[in-house]
Amino acid sequence: MAQVTHVTQVTDHGGGVHSIKVPIPDNPLGHTLVHLVDTDRGPVLIDTGWDDPASWDTLVAGLSALSTAVSDIHGVVITHHHPDHHGLSGQVREASGAWIAMHEADTAIVRRTRESEPGTWLDYLVRKLAAVGAPDDHLAPLRAARSGGGRLRTLPGLRAALPDREIVPGELLDLAGRRLRAVWTPGHTPGHVCLHLEERHPANLAGHGRLFSGDHLLPGISPHIGLYEDPDDTAVTDPLGDYLASLERIGRLGVAEVLPAHQHAFTDAGGRVRELLDHHEERLTGLLALLATPLTPWQLAERMEWNRPWEQIPHGSRSIAVSEAESHLRRLVKLGRAEAVPGGPPVTYIAT
Repeated sequence: MAQVTHVTQVTDHGGGVHSIKVPIPDNPLGHTLVHLVDTDRGPVLIDTGWDDPASWDTLVAGLSALSTAVSDIHGVVITHHHPDHHGLSGQVREASGAWIAMHEADTAIVRRTRESEPGTWLDYLVRKLAAVGAPDDHLAPLRAARSGGGRLRTLPGLRAALPDREIVPGELLDLAGRRLRAVWTPGHTPGHVCLHLEERHPANLAGHGRLFSGDHLLPGISPHIGLYEDPDDTAVTDPLGDYLASLERIGRLGVAEVLPAHQHAFTDAGGRVRELLDHHEERLTGLLALLATPLTPWQLAERMEWNRPWEQIPHGSRSIAVSEAESHLRRLVKLGRAEAVPGGPPVTYIAT
């Protein structure tokens, strides 16, 4: 069905839809699938890839293989603000003048990142990690970086463009000659969107069109679901609950094919949704067994099952892992299956 050009890593999905495999440097995901959709006003990108010279060169080469220049790009639709999706948007806009659309919740994160004072994020991260039981040897590099005595890798995404259009959930995007509807799918980020191409599948597969799923629905990966990090927001959010509800909403669409941002296109979206719902229920049940005795979120993260032993998880990834542990704890607390133990800091939780 799909035709692949191996040299340029371009895939023809039919019906005026292509994907370009744009590399992510030093990341096990390997690449982002940047999709190109033909419209009557010119080509539109869905996501752009990581802000890196090799990634840019690959994107340009892929577009060239499709007889398209970056300057031809009419618009860019971003599924969510993460740098492997939004990173090259600034360069695309500079080269083409394209409009850039994103859900308002993630646009707010892009704006906050651009406007925040140096060190604000590190201050917040140190306080947060200390409160959930992170050991001193994990906090030391962050404190050193804050005081100027250490160095952390520069946070990506600072050159990404500030979006100038809002993706409104439930509405069709303004793409001439195409029916692309936004489906709000919070969980991976607060403003993540999937995009439902409400058109007959070019290979006449049974189902209701195709879905550009970003990171929300992937064929072989369960996406990271951590806390929505906003140093100025004291609201108690439930990202995992948001994600599970969003999965069920996507499952009800009955799409013929899913075009994700990583791995590969696949069918049977409903089956994959059920697998992910079952996976998270099994994981929550397993965490309750661990919480038979009180644990801090850090201690819980140490005991959770990851794709490698805890001792082999890099420093930055441990901070991400403990955020995922916290999102699961919040879900258990909201369901009445766990509770915080009085006392602390650090805070501890126990199954009820």
